[in-house]
Amino acid sequence: MKTIFKTLLMLAIVSGARVNGQNDEKYGFIRLVNALAPGEGSTELLLDGNNLYPDGYNLGDATGGMGVPVGTCNVTIRKEGVTEGMTKVKIEQGATTTVIPFGERVPATDQEPAHWEVRILRLKQKAESNKREATFVSVSQKPEVSVEMRDPAGNWDKYLVKRFGTTVAPMKYPEGYIPLRAGKTELPSIPVMDVGNYVVVLFDGPDGDLQSISFRDFHHVTAE
Repeated sequence: MKTIFKTLLMLAIVSGARVNGQNDEKYGFIRLVNALAPGEGSTELLLDGNNLYPDGYNLGDATGGMGVPVGTCNVTIRKEGVTEGMTKVKIEQGATTTVIPFGERVPATDQEPAHWEVRILRLKQKAESNKREATFVSVSQKPEVSVEMRDPAGNWDKYLVKRFGTTVAPMKYPEGYIPLRAGKTELPSIPVMDVGNYVVVLFDGPDGDLQSISFRDFHHVTAE
């Protein structure tokens, strides 16, 4: 898992924040998990038009929570060779929304050739998690993917994950690294520490192979 820890974006975001009657001292958070394989170069994230990290993000990068004033935030994802994508995120005080950009192949029409567009899946926090568990989320092109997670005895438990859906699985390891696989493909292990919801995002790599990114959340999440 590649994780980028970002500091809170305070004055830079506040200076560009929309005036919407909200108290600018109240913040929520946005986390980026980059699953956008098509295109060239790095992926750019813009919040209300502000390019937060001009160097961009590589495939498989996951940020920490980036502070954003409460209200509605316009999220834009850009990458060379891919039609940019946009979504609106309702920022709630103290809550983190995870945005997952990925590529969607658009068939050719009479007006334009086939091309890739950015799509964005959002994960919203729900109730706080008080035990160790895994939540699998898929943005793969496949309608359903099968993943297996090993238990301490060496047995493999299989879970089916529908596209844009979530599948919750108990974690039987108290700590350490939990092996994952999809068929004969080994996926990065999940690093387990304290209690929490360990989110595993499944996505297609540049060659169509299944890949994954994981991060720890302290809440249950739902996809939208």
